[in-house]
Amino acid sequence: MTDNTIKNWFITGASRGFGRAFVQAALDRGDRVAATARDTESLRDLATQFPDTFVPLALDVTDAAGVRRVVAEAEDRLGGLDVVVNNAGYGHFGAVEELEEAELRDQLDVNLFGPLRVTQAVLPGMREQGHGHIIQISTIGGIGAFANLGGYHASKWGLEAISESLATEVARFGIHVTLVEPGGFDTDWAGSSARHSQPLEAYDPMRQEAAARRGGQAPGDPRAAAEALLEIVDAPEPPLRVLFGAQAPGIVRGIYERRLAEWSAWKELSVKAQGAPAEAQQ
Repeated sequence: MTDNTIKNWFITGASRGFGRAFVQAALDRGDRVAATARDTESLRDLATQFPDTFVPLALDVTDAAGVRRVVAEAEDRLGGLDVVVNNAGYGHFGAVEELEEAELRDQLDVNLFGPLRVTQAVLPGMREQGHGHIIQISTIGGIGAFANLGGYHASKWGLEAISESLATEVARFGIHVTLVEPGGFDTDWAGSSARHSQPLEAYDPMRQEAAARRGGQAPGDPRAAAEALLEIVDAPEPPLRVLFGAQAPGIVRGIYERRLAEWSAWKELSVKAQGAPAEAQQ
């Protein structure tokens, strides 16, 4: 059984990719959406098409005061928020040795602190109304880490951890939290929206290998992902984590199998590190 009532959405990073697809899917089925972008000109066509149910708002998620102001405006214009989608973010490419401290700080500011600012701004209203659903757009890179993306993974692993704690804290208020973990999709994530560290020649082979891996994946359709997201927000008991993409479950299964095997192989040392007697190994 699903909940088919009209919902009020707040979606960040709505100018393209997943954000744009999420906005379109929600509006097409009759929901009301406040969506943000750094430049609302990219949302003009939706404002024209849905003048009564769409609210475009300019927002930079690194602006804490701006986040609070825009969330308050969305709550006022829609009459409260039922679903909040933290989608704004970007990918930073660079080996760990290549990362400048300022580059990593910028990555965390957008991908981790941005969702935190939005989440903290919407929670008082959700607690007061006794319900709500916070969707954090993570990635399979929030579960495992790959070469040339250490800064990006740091931001998403942080998002995963803080969101899991959040879920246990707000369940008593009727608020759900879901981490959406996509694999490769046909978005601009690795294109013009991405940022890159100054490359060191020593890591050129690594970059070539990483590009070959991405090129071998069949990208998913953001519109299909949007339809899947509608099922999640309509579910009476939505998941804490959900993978998007046909290849994602196999990739994640491999990550956990390798971890479990390694922990098991070093189990005796784990027990030894505690100073426990030999019987504790049984």
